[in-house]
Amino acid sequence: MTGTQHATDSGDEALARVAVDALVEQLALAPKPGLPDPRERTARDHSDLRWSAQALLPGLVAMAATARRTGEPSARLRTDLGAIGRSTEHTVALAGGGHRGALWTLGLLVAATALRPGAGPADTTALAKQLAAHPDRRAPRRPSRGSTMSARYGAAGARGEARAGFPHVRRALTALAVSRSRGATEAQARLDALLTVMSTLQDTELLYSAGPLGLRRVQAGARGVLDAGGTATEAGAAALRALDADLTERTWAPRGSAPLLTGALFLDALVGARGLSHCAAPPQGANSPRAPADDT
Repeated sequence: MTGTQHATDSGDEALARVAVDALVEQLALAPKPGLPDPRERTARDHSDLRWSAQALLPGLVAMAATARRTGEPSARLRTDLGAIGRSTEHTVALAGGGHRGALWTLGLLVAATALRPGAGPADTTALAKQLAAHPDRRAPRRPSRGSTMSARYGAAGARGEARAGFPHVRRALTALAVSRSRGATEAQARLDALLTVMSTLQDTELLYSAGPLGLRRVQAGARGVLDAGGTATEAGAAALRALDADLTERTWAPRGSAPLLTGALFLDALVGARGLSHCAAPPQGANSPRAPADDT
């Protein structure tokens, strides 16, 4: 192996490791309303998810390497990423399962980052959008729960989010920056970012488990925390506890929001490692974490 080859291979692994670390950090965040976190009542689920998160690493390394060798967001690369993703899903299932949404989000963002190393979040999500626009012609032709809900209610779903350039990932990045500027702790800023996603995302998992009325209830609850000043305030923290208790009692899990926060933490970590300011412009018309959603 040449020195150049070793360096590029190490770079692919380092990039994938940043992505897996972002997932682990998202899992460690608490209290996440309705979602697994380290608290006692979800400790077992959380431990299993932390273990299986590590199984994403080889697949993400392969995605980064494939993107780097291909060099453009082409239909061929999209097909190759799909094949690697399905193989990785099988590996993750053997390790305990989970993380399908995170794999989709991180896979596209890792590949986009490998295509243009050093690009800011706005350019990276734009490249991911180009990749997602290509159909995966080798994907199994069976409807998923998400695609069924998307068809029934007109929700964008995970595929639509990617094809729109991950607007909720960009919105989460904006929320992180705003909350940090207001003096929030890192955990509080990340919770505010999660709630910002929850407040507008047409979450197909929630549509499946709770229906449109349930989705609107969760969105309103997330907005309530932000409108109270965010999780760094006493009123916001109280509203978060109430939302968490409500979702736990109803067994509603806003699973679509967590992978998008993970994608934001991944891009945020890359920006931080380069010592740059965020390049991700807020979605059009957004000047705060509570801006209305894009039409995706």
